[in-house]
Amino acid sequence: MNPTALTVHQKSRVLDIAFDDGSAFSLPFELLRVYSPSAEVRGHGQGQEVLQLGKREVGITGVEPVGNYAIQPTFSDGHNTGLFSWDYLYKLGKEQAALWNDYMGRLQAAGFEGDSGRDSGAVIEGAATAAKGCGHKH
Repeated sequence: MNPTALTVHQKSRVLDIAFDDGSAFSLPFELLRVYSPSAEVRGHGQGQEVLQLGKREVGITGVEPVGNYAIQPTFSDGHNTGLFSWDYLYKLGKEQAALWNDYMGRLQAAGFEGDSGRDSGAVIEGAATAAKGCGHKH
């Protein structure tokens, strides 16, 4: 699966991507940020995922190609360690509705009413403030 077009829309905060099978997706920056394939978000194994809060207004300040297989966006909150392969972007597009519902469910399970966990400054009560990165040397 290879992309045929990729456009970053700053105003609407979506990444449009089209693939050679005719599929095309509009992926919100927030979805990309909360499902970043980085260790900071995913952890280092099953059950180590870190719920991302306050990403409603996140932007993308840059996108770098990685070989012929991925992109590495830099988000306005400084996050830039996720490599988004073409296959992963395709998966995010195909499963966007289910992934969004899962994210909203995890926010509610963490005690946020409605979508308030998406607001900047949202924190989980009683949680220690996270240091930048996942704490491991890579």
